[in-house]
Amino acid sequence: MTETYHRSRRSPYPLWFFIPAALVYGVLFLVPTVSSLWFSLTRWDLSTAEFIGLENFEQFFSEPFLVKGLVNTVIYAVTTSGLKTVCGLLLAVLLTGNIFARSFLRTLVFFPVLVSTIGIGITFTVMMHPTRGIINVTLETLGIPGPGWLTNPALALFSVALVDLWKGVGLATLIFIAGLAAISPEYYEAARIDGATRFQQFSRITLPLVRPATITVITLSLIGGLRSFDLIWAMTRGGPGFSSDVIASVIYKQYQAGFYGLSTAGNVILFALIAIIILPLTLWLNRREVEQ
Repeated sequence: MTETYHRSRRSPYPLWFFIPAALVYGVLFLVPTVSSLWFSLTRWDLSTAEFIGLENFEQFFSEPFLVKGLVNTVIYAVTTSGLKTVCGLLLAVLLTGNIFARSFLRTLVFFPVLVSTIGIGITFTVMMHPTRGIINVTLETLGIPGPGWLTNPALALFSVALVDLWKGVGLATLIFIAGLAAISPEYYEAARIDGATRFQQFSRITLPLVRPATITVITLSLIGGLRSFDLIWAMTRGGPGFSSDVIASVIYKQYQAGFYGLSTAGNVILFALIAIIILPLTLWLNRREVEQ
């Protein structure tokens, strides 16, 4: 029995099952990643590549509009992630209570997640038109002057962030609903017997026990915000000026202009930015969860 057990433990055959996954991972991730790192150090086109070292990165951080895109990316990611986390949790608490048409409201909240991002971007671009859009027309009817949602440089990025919130809050709500469903009702019954108010139940029971869902929502929202491109491009194309440019839109513009090495360096910077923000944040959040 012991010899048979050790023979099965030493068997190399299970390792063969890793080969297809390793090949797919290598072809679709490792090879493009290493290639991007190399091409970011070159001045290249479709036929030639000249090694220039770190010049692309130096140029990236020396151009104000490129740095502006980097700053906007962080602002956009933090804004959308924070809003989705807060609004998703509040909606989840509401939609797990005993309210009228609860199933219909859950469907209504989640529906925008299923709609095309480009379609949503075009629709809200029309709705946010400064003179003919339904939002400003409605505000003018109420005697409130409508702002230039997408034409004011100070508002453009945050206007797109609000649309991103409307589209993505349904997924955050769904994750929080799953987290709330895992909390035993006995905790709330014991709290009510002890005379705890609804706010105390929320702060002392709901928030701590829904922490795994909170970590998931924050992580997914941050990654999505840092990688965001399609909604911003559909609504503002990075304008007016460079006020709503993010790294992804800057990369695309550099590709269009033929600066392939500079745009590849932007891809590497975006990859590094996501890793620098997400990995420490995830480790910190998970460590706090274990400590609690």
